[in-house]
Amino acid sequence: MSEAVTPDSLLEQMVADRQLSTADAASFRRFRTSAGSNAAATEGDVLRWLAQEYDVPFHPLDEVVTDRGVLALFPARILLKEELLPLRRENGVVEIATCRLFATRGLDALRALTGLKLQPVLAPREAIQREMKKNLGVGADTIGTLDEEKAIQVVDENAEDTNLDAGAEDEASIIRFVNQVLKDAIELRASDIHLEPFEDEFRIRYRIDGELQEIPVPPQLKQFQPAIVSRVKILSHLNIAEKRLPQDGRIKVRIDENEVDIRVSIIPMLHGEAVVMRLLRQNSTLRGLNDIGLAKRELDCFRRVLALPHGIVLVTGPTGSGKTSTLYTALNEINDAVRKIITIEDPVEYQLKGVNQIQVSEKAGLTFARGLRSILRHDPDVVLIGEIRDRETAQIAVQASLTGHLVFSTLHTNDAPGSVTRLVDMGVEPYLVASSLEAVLAQRLVRVLCKHCKELDTSPTAQSFKTRLGISAATPLYRGVGCRECRNTGFHGRHALFEWMDVDEEIRSLILDSASTDQIRAAARRAGMRTLAEDGWRLVAMGITTVEEVLGVTTAKEAARATPETAPEGAESEEKAAGEREAAKDRTRS
Repeated sequence: MSEAVTPDSLLEQMVADRQLSTADAASFRRFRTSAGSNAAATEGDVLRWLAQEYDVPFHPLDEVVTDRGVLALFPARILLKEELLPLRRENGVVEIATCRLFATRGLDALRALTGLKLQPVLAPREAIQREMKKNLGVGADTIGTLDEEKAIQVVDENAEDTNLDAGAEDEASIIRFVNQVLKDAIELRASDIHLEPFEDEFRIRYRIDGELQEIPVPPQLKQFQPAIVSRVKILSHLNIAEKRLPQDGRIKVRIDENEVDIRVSIIPMLHGEAVVMRLLRQNSTLRGLNDIGLAKRELDCFRRVLALPHGIVLVTGPTGSGKTSTLYTALNEINDAVRKIITIEDPVEYQLKGVNQIQVSEKAGLTFARGLRSILRHDPDVVLIGEIRDRETAQIAVQASLTGHLVFSTLHTNDAPGSVTRLVDMGVEPYLVASSLEAVLAQRLVRVLCKHCKELDTSPTAQSFKTRLGISAATPLYRGVGCRECRNTGFHGRHALFEWMDVDEEIRSLILDSASTDQIRAAARRAGMRTLAEDGWRLVAMGITTVEEVLGVTTAKEAARATPETAPEGAESEEKAAGEREAAKDRTRS
């Protein structure tokens, strides 16, 4: 409700929510008119006016530190139901933040239960709810209700004759709690949810921008651990009675018109079953090739490769590094009426209009290799293989490229040159790799500095990084301080680092001679390849990320190779370096 809206609609909503009386709403309108204010009002504006009218304190709760000891004096169920937040205790009086000054039922109940003197403090509803979640944990109201009602009895989960929580599907409170966790994770842009059992706690963590962040939960959550896991199993169509073997399933949910495909993995641990849920947003908007962060040289090379009639283009990197998103962006670029594009994936992460997409199903016997053989009988121009996992898939991909198809796929290697030796290790003959492979793009993801709290970094550490990495002394470095917008991490969102390797004649010769990865890398560098670390220094110089982030996702070798002569110092240096590399490339060809 903190967003600016028209005064009339805001006041009507606040009257309906019992935050204002009808008379107060009319008084506020007259106040705005007399003040000559034409700007749209917010809930904070109305509550500040109300606080002055009734001589009550107002607190925006922007940088509030809640006293946990005071919070523990009151039942969480009443606090959450009535939207009351205890702030601090001073001179025997407890300050309670509320957004509804005249809804006294909650305050009266707290007075009766504790016998304490309470002082109401007006605060915006959104801020109260945010602090509630931070201090009481996700789903505290649900767990509080369960704890009171004793609706679920915890028994020995290893007992053969117990079907623990078989009724979880009918237990509204557990359903509500799991829904709250899923909704919270989606709103926070999490890519994974981890439910982890330990001896004395049941921990919930979200992976946000590549980093795991622990989520506050009610301390009594541990006793409802089996019921929560059973609910997840029911949603995933898994066997709730099986607690000794790993299980995999999927859930599809819709929240606010957004479809999210959730991949569920459950593994028995020492203190119960652990659950990891990967969130795949189906309605994500694909960006264009110009928008994914490629530098000019890499972007030109990518566009050139997309125009090829046949060959293999690989994108490499660890799990969760954005490989599939990059390939989808490339497919979207060439998706037109004159090309037939077929993909085989596990899972299908995006649905592309005009592209024929196949979902791998191991249970049904539809593997990458089997599906790929069938794809080639459908007369495709372009084929996307979700991942080259084994020798059979690799060989069929090579054969497809040699028979006139442009093949895209992903591979798990540390860098672009390493993909060549990886294919050979899989059992593909070097001469087939040399004749089919056209280019390799390696990538990693680094966190982007939060624009709300980013500030200039003038620390001695930053200066030493400049000296060590060859970044110009005049280039500003930044750091994230941490704020509410980024959950005090200093980062919001992620950006890719890229390493593009064209397979030219020199590299083809090295592949035929079974050269080492280091030899192939040296040849690629002579031809103009910029390493992941060097691309990272480009982003650091642009103020997008930090040196520590780049060092965290690149190896020590890569960082050492980013010498002062190769590390770019900005847009002009980048163009100069690109020109020098192109000249070196021409000399190599001649």
